[in-house]
Amino acid sequence: MEHVEQRNGGYYVAGSRVSLDSVVYAWLRGESPLGIVESFPSLSLNQVNAAIEYYLANRQMVDEYLERQHAEFERLAAEARRQDPEFYEKLDRAYRESLSQRR
Repeated sequence: MEHVEQRNGGYYVAGSRVSLDSVVYAWLRGESPLGIVESFPSLSLNQVNAAIEYYLANRQMVDEYLERQHAEFERLAAEARRQDPEFYEKLDRAYRESLSQRR
């Protein structure tokens, strides 16, 4: 696991602050390793390729980790909405208005 580090409950590209999640999601969206480097200029092409290789070699474990991360994000988002419904109603209204102005 020399190319990926586990710290603070997450996985990161070794020697960087870039999460493995970020690289994997970009790659799954069809971005090339060079495109990922352009998005995360603190990473080298070797680091990106090593992170993708790590993902491919540990796909089931990483996919399960990503699912847990997504579920936790959704839980926290729902909790935030319950804590401050007025703020999120204003935010939703502003978003809807911005969409209607684009049309």
